Amino acid sequence: MHTIGLIGIGRMGFPIAANLCRAGHRVRAFDLCAERRERVRALGAESVDSAAAAAADSDVLMTVLPGAEAVDDAVDGAVLDALAPGAVWIDLSSGTPAASAPIRERALARGVGVLEAPIGGSPDDAAAGRLRLFAGGPAELVDRHRPLLSAVADRITHIGGYGTGYTAKLLVNLLWFGQAAATAEALLLGERAGIDLTVLTETLADSPASSEFIRRDLPALLAGDYLTSFGLDHIHEQLSAITALAADLGTPHTIAEAVRDLHQRALARFGAADGELLAVALMEEQAGTLLRAAAPPATHARPVV
Repeated sequence: MHTIGLIGIGRMGFPIAANLCRAGHRVRAFDLCAERRERVRALGAESVDSAAAAAADSDVLMTVLPGAEAVDDAVDGAVLDALAPGAVWIDLSSGTPAASAPIRERALARGVGVLEAPIGGSPDDAAAGRLRLFAGGPAELVDRHRPLLSAVADRITHIGGYGTGYTAKLLVNLLWFGQAAATAEALLLGERAGIDLTVLTETLADSPASSEFIRRDLPALLAGDYLTSFGLDHIHEQLSAITALAADLGTPHTIAEAVRDLHQRALARFGAADGELLAVALMEEQAGTLLRAAAPPATHARPVV
């Protein structure tokens, strides 16, 4: 059993804390929000009043934060100094390779092991312990902590060295948001051309053009659910990170830029609101029509983040 310092007990961090406590680990949790710190006590976790206090006496530090900037703010020198040499920091946040490198190097210089393991899944997935983790870092560290990580995830993929876990998660998100936009564009066009929306969605789902988005997530949109589990500002941040990485590495990124620009316009229109499909809402506005099924499904799909 581990003593785990957990920084971030929001929509994803809280169910992760619950599963860690349920697995018998000692959890010392911190969040900037006092209400969250109070709420986590009901799980059997210890609530502490600073990130450094969460790190102190912990053999594993976990961060579950909205993005790279939040991680940079949270994991400062005081937090790293509070960790004993030989402790391991596992970042479950959706960070970026460029932003994570300086913090990682500071941790390694202090004798702290580092793993990146950004999360794939929704709060419901987190509660059920069925998250997917995209792990980057030494294979030995991944293998050593696989039993611990299995308390919160049922799929743990070692992608490669440092930076690859973050990159894989960014690529998954790029393709998902791109598929959502392309599907919405096709549906708006097909409906305007006179094709019944139900017939069109069934046809696409049973065709070579089908995708995980169409099969799993499209019913939520057709029921009016824009998947409010993640902020539009963080989505734009992640899409900007992947286009910047492509530019640095010299690979084509015309489509990635188009997806990022669409979400930038949605951010300008809706602000930093929660909604993974708000870019589609912008497209609906531009078309002057809503994509809605005649009979909404009883249950909505899970969001990707």
